[in-house]
Amino acid sequence: MNALRFDCILTMKGWIMSLLLTSVSMTVFAQAPPGAVVNSVLEGDIIDSLSRRPLESITVNIKGTTNQTQTDKQGHFKIRTGQRFPYTLIVSSIGYRTQEVEATGAPLNIQLRSSETQLSDVVVVGYGTQTKRNLVGSIAVVNAAEVNKIPVASFDAQLQGKAAGVQIVTNSGIPGEAIFVRVRGTTSINSSSDPLYIVDGVFLNNTSLQTLSLGGRTTSPLADINPSDIDHIEVLKDASATAIYGSRGANGVVIITTKKGNYNSRSKVTVDALAGWVQADKSTIQKLASGPQSATLANEWWINSGIDNPALNRTFANRPFRPVSEGGQGLPEEQKTYDRISDILHHGTVQNYNASIQGGSNNSRYYLGLGYTDQEALIRVPTFSRENVKFNFDQKLSNRISFGLTNNFSRSYRNQAFAGDGPQVNLWNSATSAATYTSKYATDGTSVGADNTYILMQHYDVNTVSLRYIGGIYAEAEIWKGLKFRSSFNLDYDHYSEYAYWDRYTSIGLAANGQANSTLTQNSTWINEQTLSYVKELGSSNLSVVIGNSEQSNVLSATSAVGKGFANDNFRLISSASQTTASQNWTKYSLASFFGRVAYNYAAKYYAEASFRADGSSKFGANNRWGYFPAFGLGWRLKEEAFLKDVDWLSELKLRGSYGITGNQAGIDNFAARGLWTGGSGYADVFGTPLSGIAPQQLGNPDLKWEKTAQTDIGLNLDLFKNRISLTVDVYRKYTSGLLLQRPIPGATGFSTYWANVGELSNEGYEVNITSTNIAGKDFSWRTSLNIAGNRNKIEKLPSQITQYTRDWVILKQGYSMNSFWLYHQLYVDPKTGASVFEGQDANGAVTTDDRRIYGNAYPKIYGGITNTFTYKDFDLGILFTFQSGNKSVNLNRYFRERNPSSGGVNAKVLQRWQKPGDITDVPRLTSIGNNYTIDQNSRYLEDASFLRLKELTIGYNLPKSILSRINLTNARIYFIGTNLKLWSKYTGDPESNVTSNPNAQGLGSFGTPPQPVGYQFGINVTI
Repeated sequence: MNALRFDCILTMKGWIMSLLLTSVSMTVFAQAPPGAVVNSVLEGDIIDSLSRRPLESITVNIKGTTNQTQTDKQGHFKIRTGQRFPYTLIVSSIGYRTQEVEATGAPLNIQLRSSETQLSDVVVVGYGTQTKRNLVGSIAVVNAAEVNKIPVASFDAQLQGKAAGVQIVTNSGIPGEAIFVRVRGTTSINSSSDPLYIVDGVFLNNTSLQTLSLGGRTTSPLADINPSDIDHIEVLKDASATAIYGSRGANGVVIITTKKGNYNSRSKVTVDALAGWVQADKSTIQKLASGPQSATLANEWWINSGIDNPALNRTFANRPFRPVSEGGQGLPEEQKTYDRISDILHHGTVQNYNASIQGGSNNSRYYLGLGYTDQEALIRVPTFSRENVKFNFDQKLSNRISFGLTNNFSRSYRNQAFAGDGPQVNLWNSATSAATYTSKYATDGTSVGADNTYILMQHYDVNTVSLRYIGGIYAEAEIWKGLKFRSSFNLDYDHYSEYAYWDRYTSIGLAANGQANSTLTQNSTWINEQTLSYVKELGSSNLSVVIGNSEQSNVLSATSAVGKGFANDNFRLISSASQTTASQNWTKYSLASFFGRVAYNYAAKYYAEASFRADGSSKFGANNRWGYFPAFGLGWRLKEEAFLKDVDWLSELKLRGSYGITGNQAGIDNFAARGLWTGGSGYADVFGTPLSGIAPQQLGNPDLKWEKTAQTDIGLNLDLFKNRISLTVDVYRKYTSGLLLQRPIPGATGFSTYWANVGELSNEGYEVNITSTNIAGKDFSWRTSLNIAGNRNKIEKLPSQITQYTRDWVILKQGYSMNSFWLYHQLYVDPKTGASVFEGQDANGAVTTDDRRIYGNAYPKIYGGITNTFTYKDFDLGILFTFQSGNKSVNLNRYFRERNPSSGGVNAKVLQRWQKPGDITDVPRLTSIGNNYTIDQNSRYLEDASFLRLKELTIGYNLPKSILSRINLTNARIYFIGTNLKLWSKYTGDPESNVTSNPNAQGLGSFGTPPQPVGYQFGINVTI
């Protein structure tokens, strides 16, 4: 453990002790405020009427007052009040029927009934909240407890398998790296298809600020948020739910609400400690041939190539692995096997410590959270750590006026790894691509060759530090009953520092005599919003209206420097280099918006909702700066009709439908529509001395406009047998037009491309979510949640095909899905000759580009997750499986490691090669001549990447109340979490791995990228 990490742990322990001491004083103050008049003390317990289990976080309010509290883990509550008995309590909680209880004295025992289909649940929507009963849009709700278990840095990875229609792929086993997230498919080619993330009203930047090249991998800005501070998450999916966010709602919206205290409640201190380790799943790691096997294959490849082309002069006599006395490297059977993979793998430690205080008085509430996370990767060197402070505060100035603030300060540190494509300074590739017969060390004990695994493990110095603030302040006033005005100002500021030094032991440092890179990037986004909302009961109907406006600005600046040529590796500051270069960038965009929504329901039976948003962006041309995004939705609760109202077995039946338009501007330059000039274009005067000048850089397009996505959604909600079984089904169609792409133009214009609106794209799919309470006994319960989704992506219009990544494995072509594979189809290996036989080849075995076809894509046909939760007395067990089916992946490990046995490590698959007439195999005869191994885009490397994964296993035990009372604790739970414990897949590697973070080049698997780790963690959660 390095000194920095040790200091952070000591600091964290100091925070926790300070919290505990502070909580004691705050608890005393909250329980007995100076001068308070206490006329009665009421205690009681609240349990579930069906299971008889105590209920935590149930709100107990004295009717007609602001005096309220919440139950603890054991279902117990206590109120000190100036009210005299008798008085009425209002007992409420999400998922239970609100109940009024007359209190005449203590103790009080209350039983709550689960609300049918939890229709009273409060769900966060755009600029407000609604009850689940009144929802017209398609919204998935994720419990906060489900996003703080898996040992990954960012919370988005933990949503996998928990929300229907949300596809999540963890492409890498490096903590803190970007995650692939799609809500109802990919809606854009060049612009971002990532959802909009909002934390407590703050619009987050989720675009990586990384500038250092790390083989196509990028970091995740969402890793700056501590999952332990999250209270709940809503995923807005259809246009009715997202259109109020206009230009930012095309890809779905993820609303994160963090924890807050409760008014009139004592201080509650919670401490959570979690520690364990991660390790590799050996089934996902490439199998290499042994040293003797690799040498045998290298000889065979050498000799066969010489036979096929005598001009190469490769014969048995000069084969590489022959006796040393003959000038060779020794016979194959004399070679040793060196296992670098086992040396770079290790048990990476995982630590996560969190402490919080929350509570409140009659007019204020607060939440203070402190967190420290430290994660090592399953391979040596890469680490991620985060320290954060979260503070939320709300204050009622009067019955009509209140204000509040939310603050999150974080420091995220990454010891980076080059994990992706490219052999240079690639940690994982150095171990998985090296020949197994090559010695780890020379005879003098030094490492063999630049970028050897052991050199990199000892000489890697690439790190980043992100200092980030996410927060805001609001004020709210009730002008008159039902009419509220709210104003807020929010800020997301990130100071991102990158530094890398490559010493002379690495290939980069060797070529430059030592090289240092440093970049300081600052990104700030502020947004100011005003909303006016009105809610009115009109007899048996209800009307709600919200209107508002917002202003947003984003500024991004970066300054970088490179130094080459250092006296020695003890001097690492760029100022010590003999050659230095520097660059600076600055960019800005602004957005002005007006929006509104009207929702009406009659008799809680018929629902109508309409929203509209107008966005004006500085990114677009003067002729199309504004975009307009309407949406409307309808709902019909058939259960409330006379012919179904008395059907006991039917708890809820509701039909929903919506249509709307959302926009997209992400992914294009801030000045994409403008004609630009650049400085630094020198020219010579009459004496030949360069003078500064300017030159055209970009062709403008004043007609550039928004991408727009129109979406239609039809949904059904069905609940049976008093909420024992709940079913939600949605079918949708999304159609994106005016794709933002760089269109080629004749070079005679002086430019090669310009930004334009060309192309159309569609997504069609379905979502099914089923939850059931299988058993609900006094001591034992069993609940199941299953979600399944499918999406079909299609490029409807595209002027010309676009290939992605190196070697053009992936193609974007009209009539096909994005991330499709453009390959030559190997039909079989000729059992007589051992030659690959391709579809479309001529009599001589030659193939042309016209013979390439599209074979599948990286998107699954079906994906989702299934969770089973069991409780027995004080024990609980949770099991989560995630799955995808129908997706393909080009296995780049096989591509690179099957082609040339003399160039490094050899995939064990090559041992199945054709060797003699009559052999039946799909691995052709070894040779460097012909099509067997020289066609890069060979379908032989395309594999089925479907999988079923045991993603999460949780076992917990809550200490009984009899023990807690003796040690003065409200709650104590010990638990175990296992992650990625088992994988079932035909894919030879990790089916979720991907060589790049490029969203348009998914399905290029395994190469250079460590797989997801298996994790084992033990934790304890204590509440005082």
